[in-house]
Amino acid sequence: MSEESAPGPKESPPAAPRAGSREVWKKGGRLLSVLLAVNVLLLACTLISGGAFNKVAVYDTDVFALLTTMMLLASLWILFYLLRTVRCPDAVPYQDAHAGPIWLRGGLVLFGICTLVMDVFKTGYYSSFFECQSAIKILHPLTQAVFVIVQTYFLWVSSKDCIHVHLDLTRCGLMFTLTTNLAIWMAAVVDESVHQTHSYDSSHGNASHLHLTPDPERAGSSVGGDCSCNTAICQIFQQGYFYLYPFNIEYSLFASTMLYVMWKNVGRLLASSTHGHGHGHGHTPSRVSLFRETLFAGPILGLMLFVVGLAVFIIYEVQVSGERGRTQQALVIYYSFNIICLGLMTLVSLSGSIIYRFDRRAMDHHKNPTRTLDVALLVGAALGQYAISYYSLVAVVVGTPRDLLGGLNLAHALLMIAQHTFQNVFIIESLHRGPPGAEPHDTTPKESCHGLTFANLDALHTLPACPPTPRLVGTNPVDPQETMAIILAPRGHWRRRCLKDISLFLLLCNVILWIMPAFGARPHFSNTVEVDFYGYSLWAAIVNICLPFGIFYRMHAVSSLLEVYVLS
Repeated sequence: MSEESAPGPKESPPAAPRAGSREVWKKGGRLLSVLLAVNVLLLACTLISGGAFNKVAVYDTDVFALLTTMMLLASLWILFYLLRTVRCPDAVPYQDAHAGPIWLRGGLVLFGICTLVMDVFKTGYYSSFFECQSAIKILHPLTQAVFVIVQTYFLWVSSKDCIHVHLDLTRCGLMFTLTTNLAIWMAAVVDESVHQTHSYDSSHGNASHLHLTPDPERAGSSVGGDCSCNTAICQIFQQGYFYLYPFNIEYSLFASTMLYVMWKNVGRLLASSTHGHGHGHGHTPSRVSLFRETLFAGPILGLMLFVVGLAVFIIYEVQVSGERGRTQQALVIYYSFNIICLGLMTLVSLSGSIIYRFDRRAMDHHKNPTRTLDVALLVGAALGQYAISYYSLVAVVVGTPRDLLGGLNLAHALLMIAQHTFQNVFIIESLHRGPPGAEPHDTTPKESCHGLTFANLDALHTLPACPPTPRLVGTNPVDPQETMAIILAPRGHWRRRCLKDISLFLLLCNVILWIMPAFGARPHFSNTVEVDFYGYSLWAAIVNICLPFGIFYRMHAVSSLLEVYVLS
């Protein structure tokens, strides 16, 4: 029986009729909350996209005002939720053990701290010329700081909740908070894309039609002032918060995924084994040791590529803005590293899928909203990088000239498609595998055993992984009447060790491939093949729309691979 239809605990039989009536209206409540989210999101998208163009009379202050209002309303609802669940102990009768794993909440806290630092830089930047700025520009980062603190605490303590009170209100509140995070994400992506566009325009002498960026000449245009950032501290604040934008973007997306799982769990009925703080089907181990039962080849090779990738990224950033010859050299180094890294990741992912052909663990078919969302996000986010790669393929194959850089670009695009495909296959199959020990009636002696010493023979029969007859080894020197035994505990199998190495290697590679584009590497514009073929306006639109999904894919793959490592 699936978790959704499993009966509740026996001690609360009157809940069955109410659960039945709630189940009838579940789709109606979800539809109401989705309609609310769609309308709010479209309004935010309209203002954010309209504020990015000079010819549209929407200013950045309008965008800031909307986002500030949304964050205040979402914070008030979160406080109401926390107060309600504290005052009503029966409001959360179940908790989903799969939702909100510790690494996801830990990542949320890390990105939240970086977002708070970014808000400090933003406040300092706009305060540098307060006399010619609208007050909303200072109020916005302060409000976002409060929102981040409240929401991070809320998701840390409540991400596993299956709440059973105020169902429609809770669904609407969660969807509104999710929409607020998506609006913040869109604003950050647009702001960062416009910043990249201005950087390209200033180096190539193009005219820009965008203004949603803290350009000193336009910083006060919405209020008719003329602000300039001339002091050293102001320029530090200005550059600092742009470098922290990737963390703000990832924080919003992490929070959105956790809020979506909470929304799916509203009114959900779980088996009595998952009541309260239960562990469901046992997929989440109580202890995680990072390099336990690994061959160390994966972590070592991954760390080597990570360090080399950082060096390549620094060289690229230093040389790409220089003269033509140095730019060409920087692009060759950048593409060469990515081709090697993507090629190794493709082979490793393929080897992991082959290893699963010999894995006897049963597939887990239980309903799991967290896993369903992970799979959907992996497949959906990969579409962004697929689109960029296919556009690059067409430009390189059809366009001219065919030089070394064009060949590297072609190989990079092909390997990017292959790597995303094989990595997704490996991760998705891994997430659907049962936990260690789920082999169906595996009695073959292929797993050797090592000693676990117990003094109580009666307790041996309660351990399902132990053989029925322990091997006696002698008596206790303290109490000769007490017999001691060594039972056979399963040793880590070679397949499990290989899968752990593969997971760690792919994790480290995805981290470095996230760092490069997230912190400003844009070979799509430095390499002029696509720009010359499609024209700057079309190619900039393609990259600015698709690349944020590619960046999110890398960080979400890191989270999923960490879970694969634990489940292996």
